[in-house]
This record gives sequence, structure tokens and C-alpha cells, in this order.
Amino acid sequence: MTVVTITPGAMSFADWRAIYEGASAALTVGAWDAIDASAAAVARIVAKGDPVYGINTGFGKLASVRIASDDLATLQRNIVLSHAAGTGAPSPTPVVRLMMALKLASFGVGASGVRRETAAMLEAMLARGLIPVVPSQGSVGASGDLAPLAHMAAAMIGVGKIDVGGAIMPAAEALAQAELTPLELGPKEGLALLNGTQFSTANALAGLFRAETLFRSALITGALSTEAAKGSDAPFDPRIHALRGHIGQREVGGALRTLMAGSAIRASHAIDDPRVQDPYCLRCQPQVMGAVLDLLRQAGATLGVEANGVSDNPLIFADSDEALSGGNFHAEPVAFAADMIAIALCEIGSIAERRIAMLVDPALSGLPAFLTPRPGLNSGFMIPQVTAAALVSENKQRAYPASVDSIPTSANQEDHVSMAAHGARRLLDMADNASAVIGIELLAACQGIDFHAPLKSSDALEAAHRHLRSHVPTLDDDRHFHPDMEAATALIRSGSLVAAVRASLPGVG
Repeated sequence: MTVVTITPGAMSFADWRAIYEGASAALTVGAWDAIDASAAAVARIVAKGDPVYGINTGFGKLASVRIASDDLATLQRNIVLSHAAGTGAPSPTPVVRLMMALKLASFGVGASGVRRETAAMLEAMLARGLIPVVPSQGSVGASGDLAPLAHMAAAMIGVGKIDVGGAIMPAAEALAQAELTPLELGPKEGLALLNGTQFSTANALAGLFRAETLFRSALITGALSTEAAKGSDAPFDPRIHALRGHIGQREVGGALRTLMAGSAIRASHAIDDPRVQDPYCLRCQPQVMGAVLDLLRQAGATLGVEANGVSDNPLIFADSDEALSGGNFHAEPVAFAADMIAIALCEIGSIAERRIAMLVDPALSGLPAFLTPRPGLNSGFMIPQVTAAALVSENKQRAYPASVDSIPTSANQEDHVSMAAHGARRLLDMADNASAVIGIELLAACQGIDFHAPLKSSDALEAAHRHLRSHVPTLDDDRHFHPDMEAATALIRSGSLVAAVRASLPGVG
């Protein structure tokens, strides 16, 4: 198994993506000294006896309740058990793995007051593939992702369930099999595990990873659709995009030019084409997809900062033995980033569906109706376009910003919240919808290109065409369409279409 070394505060987009995709994670050696110093500061604070939130007081609205020294361990265990109140389907294992790594990185900064043993438990569980079962619903994205992180913490103390290679078992049993002893929490440790934005951030990063792959795939299918419709590549001229100046627009225009370079199909209508301008879904790809790229990069920059930061409360400053209460747990930046990714996913699918609709319409594409050689007897791509429209509509509804909502919690102590958790959690489902739309476009565009034989497209687009045809044959007479759609969508989701093209395409990281 690949192991990513966590250097707190200096992790890259690629590092987090590797962990999401299955790599383990281990703290860099230097981080342990910072953890030890922070834990020692908590011990000195406890010894002084002054009331400090989360260390020797209650939580939230109960912060004014003083807790006796003999009850401090019970206090931390109780907060884990009482806050493990999530509901809904289990979160995807890759998301939980990433959440654990994010929490480990946060502890490694040395501002959370946890002991070495607590960080080491997270590291050991990652190394052994022990992933807590974390219900996906129950966080409002402020005061930390309390419920999801409590389920993670509960597994660390031997309560709840753990996924071990797909087998779900009681946490205590899974820990015992891995020769790990359930953690006994010290002062502040339960709160440190529960506070933080790691659940929201992990889900948002997962959505961003999927969005990047989808974006690159959609550049390829967009170029294929342009070829199928014998569209012009003049709108991709760099002089157009230089005059406007947006970086994403310039890069997308360049990518589309590269993808179509050397196409015999394009050359066949380069002169005396009676069409003056193509529909926006072809002509405005640099403007739309360039804006998508800029938005994804902005979201990525926000999430990169968040993933490298510390978001629990109170924060421990070991040099002065201070515990400062603040609001780093408020996930507003993550909520905004998730909303941006949702909008981007929606627009990737929206413009692609318009290209599908254009291709099946003979008045716009110049191709046989519904891309079938014998329309009437056969319906061809009629209903796949309907499916694409349904998925795009669903994503439009899901793209409504989560960050504009707030419902006060904890008896109005926590009176403004971010709703980042479900704002981020929707992204994987939205990416699935958009991937199916791009999969349908891949089928339709390649079907359209088949009608232009023996003319060939560019080397890059011919590679994409061959890749699809190695999984899905040309559609002659109607056949069971669902398997074709599933196969094409799998090529999008896996990133294999992008890999097959072997072109340098812009991305987020």
C-alpha cells in the first residue's frame, strides 16, 4: 500500500487525492514533537485548575458547568457517545478515510492538545484499513462536524462499527483483531476529535476530485461533438480569448484546439461552409467550461487552505499555556466552496446535454434523425437525450446553495451555521449524474463521427473514439441501450477516457 507522508500545513491537492483513492497516511516525524508539546500544555492547564472550555467545563450551552478533576475522562467519553447521533446511509469509505487523514494532519500542527497516543490511533487505523462506519447525515457544519466525527471517535474507543475491507464488524472486535487497544481519552481529547470541519472538507474534496475528472472528460466529448456536427474551430482561436483575458477560458480554448488539431473531418468543411456560426453549446465552450475551470480552481484553493489548517476549539498555544476559544470550526469557507463545485457540476452537464440535443436534431446537426441510420423503424438516441435532460434537471435542483441556509442549534448558543456538510455531501451524487450525461454525449458524438467515415478526426479524438468502440460497438438497429450507457459512463467516472487520449488537459491541482 502506498503511504502518503502527512506534513501538517503543507499537503497538496495530489496528496489528498492519493489518500482518497486508497493510500494510507502517516505523520511526518517532526509533527510528533508538536503534538507532545500541545498535550503537555493541556496537562499544565488542568493542573492550574482554572475553568477552561472543553477541558474542565461542559460543552455548548453547558459551558458554564464546571467539571471536577475526577470526572474529566468521563466528560470526554460522554461527549463522544452523546454526539454520535448521526443518521442516514454510511458515508463512502474513501471519504471517511480522507476525513481521518485530515484530522490526523490537523492534530499534527500541535494546537489541539491531544496526546501522542490519540494521533497514533488514527494513524494505525489508517495503516490497517480500519475505517469507522460514519452515518452521512447529522452535521450542520458549525461547532464542527460533530455527529460524523463523533462516530469516528466512537470507533477509536471501541464503540460503534468499523469497516474492515468491506466487512462490517463491532468496533471493539475490529480493533482487537488488529491488535489495537481501544483508546482511553484524556482531557480535551474527545472535544478535539469532534470539533473540526474534516467531514465537510473530505466530502467537498471528494466532489472536487470527481469534478476535475469529469471536466477533462467533458472537454474531450465536447470536441467530439463539435467534430460530429462538423462545427467550426474558429471560436477556439487564441486571439479571441486573449482579448477577454480569463485564464480558464484561454486554457479551454487551447485544449479544444489541441484536441481537434489535424482533423480530416474539420478540413472537409473548412472552406465554403454555408453555416456562419455554430450553436452556443459548441461555440461558447471556452467561455462556459473556462468559467467552470476558474470556479473549480477557486474552490480548490479554499479547500487546500482548509485541509491544511486547524479547525477545532479551543486551540492550545503551548508557548504560553493558553487555551483560546474561537470559531475555526465554522465551515462557511467549505460551504461556499461546495456550492461553487455544485454550480460547476451542474453547468458541465447542462451544456453537454445541449450538445446531445443538437446532435439528435437533423436540422441542427446535419446528421440522421436521432443518430440512427433508419429513423422511424429505430428510435436511436431519442430517449438517452431524455435521460440526460432528466439528470441535468435534477442537478439544477441540487445546485441550490446550501450556504445560504442556517438553523440555530444548541439552544441558540450556536445561532448561525454553515450547512457545509450536506452542501458537500451532495457533490458525489451530482458528479454521478453529470458523468452519466457525459457518457451519453460520448456515445452520441462517436455515433455522429461514424457517419463521417472514411474521414478521420484528429489523433487525440480518434484515440477517444477507439477507446469507446473497444467497449461499445456502433449503434445500427436499436438494441438494449442501458448497457451501452453504463459502459460509457464507466469510462468517464474512471478517468480512462482521459487517459486514452493522452493529451495535456487543464485541471484543478
